[in-house]
Amino acid sequence: MYTNRLSRLIEQAGASGLDALALVPGPNLFYLTGLSFHLSERPILLLLPVGRAPVLVAPGFEALKAEGSALEMEVFPYTDEEGHETAFQSACDALELGGRVVGAEAFTMRLVEARLLEKCAPSCHIVPAEDVLAELRMHKDEHELAHMRRAITITETALQATMQQARAGMSELQVAALLRAEMLRAGAETIAFVIVQGGPNAASPHAVPGDRPIQPGETIIIDCGVTVGGYNSDITRTFSIGALDEEMAEVYEIVRAANAAGRAAVRPGVPAEAVDRAARAVIEEAGYGEYFIHRTGHGLGLEVHEPPYIVAGNERLLEPGMTFTIEPGVYLPGRGGVRIEDDVVITAAGGESLTTFPRELVAL
Repeated sequence: MYTNRLSRLIEQAGASGLDALALVPGPNLFYLTGLSFHLSERPILLLLPVGRAPVLVAPGFEALKAEGSALEMEVFPYTDEEGHETAFQSACDALELGGRVVGAEAFTMRLVEARLLEKCAPSCHIVPAEDVLAELRMHKDEHELAHMRRAITITETALQATMQQARAGMSELQVAALLRAEMLRAGAETIAFVIVQGGPNAASPHAVPGDRPIQPGETIIIDCGVTVGGYNSDITRTFSIGALDEEMAEVYEIVRAANAAGRAAVRPGVPAEAVDRAARAVIEEAGYGEYFIHRTGHGLGLEVHEPPYIVAGNERLLEPGMTFTIEPGVYLPGRGGVRIEDDVVITAAGGESLTTFPRELVAL
């Protein structure tokens, strides 16, 4: 599996004019090798030259992980006493990276790794390589989808259990703590994130849970995900604490219809922006367009946010294996908000919602 992924990546890198790729610990390195490292004060770099075997620069105790990798790679280890610079210099010299074009992860590589490359490979030209990496990772295979399905099942089980315990008077932090406990109980390997927003706070899409008690008549948005086998879920449901007033109840149904319209637009060959347009049109026609303040969705996989992005202007055609969210929302300042988010996958026949949690309004 990893050999095939690496072969495809190197082919695309060469076609894009790159001489090598440089990856730091994170999703891309894990995707290509199955190895997990932490970003720390000890720099780690996987160098993938076009036409040559991979090279790993890492602390000696971390480099031991490479022995269990399915990929053959040359390792340049270093100790805390020696420091990392000599190992980096030896690796760059061995690959003759000086003056070469090296693709790097613009959103992940730190200044320390970039400066080491520039120093140890004089005149190398470091360029963003997100497009090359994203093209490979956007298409999930059945192995990847199996991890995502399991993550989604765990999240939905935890959300259901939390919903049965939450009640008026609880703070956002208390509800978030309940959800985290239920996620671990249901089998989460890692909790990816938990967002709980009630009342006026629900008008801010990424508000941080606080100690304000949730009151009757308010909406509560719960946005959460777990990680299984490195792959993430991302689900949002909006509940009510008792009955909502007439307008907020209407807003809920508008968002639910927008979510359905977005999911209905999912199929191969459709531009990503068309899904955004389908969901957004429902909200705009209802008169709440100015209160839908973010894109309709984002790719999902090894990262909670990754390509393809479901947003106006993205003309990328959707293809089988792509996984992403559909999450329209309406946010009324000072009052509250509603968001309903599902995870979907493009299939040869159309689109499949990986999430099955009910979308009808539930009062807690």
